[in-house]
Amino acid sequence: MIDWAERRRRLVDRLAGREAVDDERVLDAMGAVPRHAFVPDHERADAYADRPLPIGEGQTISAPHMVAIMADLLDLRPGDTILEIGTGCGYHAAVTAEIVGADNVYSVEYHENLADDARGRLADLGYQGISVRAGDGKQGWADHAPYDRAYLTCAAPEFPDAVVEQVRPEGLLLAPIGRGRQTLVRAHKRADGSLEQERHGGVRFVTLQ
Repeated sequence: MIDWAERRRRLVDRLAGREAVDDERVLDAMGAVPRHAFVPDHERADAYADRPLPIGEGQTISAPHMVAIMADLLDLRPGDTILEIGTGCGYHAAVTAEIVGADNVYSVEYHENLADDARGRLADLGYQGISVRAGDGKQGWADHAPYDRAYLTCAAPEFPDAVVEQVRPEGLLLAPIGRGRQTLVRAHKRADGSLEQERHGGVRFVTLQ
């Protein structure tokens, strides 16, 4: 029988050795979320390998180190209100919820069947407070704005205007940006609405639909 908790512990130990991940809250969140419950049955044996895995509809669950790096860059705090674009299987949203609280996470998924599956899976695992809807992620989710943080789990040519508008002044955005070659970009939204951007290395994500 597979000891999932031990595999998860070893994954967290590996993540703790990465210079890009030094927030203990992020490591605790990675250790709390059962990644094996978010992948298809035929991929489950590789659930704690540090790489992306297919989840259907041409989408993937991100590599654990990338989820951890993104959570670290967002400087998440308990009570922060978060907009996620690209729910996928729900794993990244669950990690975020472990830090900020499930009731503060709002996630938009383009594929309706993935959104339905993620919603049910999250509820079964105790994350029923996470709000998931199917829709066009480029439009964000205005009903719950303003957000303290927003991030994309899929690559876009630039930060979508609607998502930028829905983040409060002094808030943070994070996304893989680029056509073809992608760069992980963190943006601080200034009081005047403009973005101060930082580049955090090359990445490879599925594209925003």
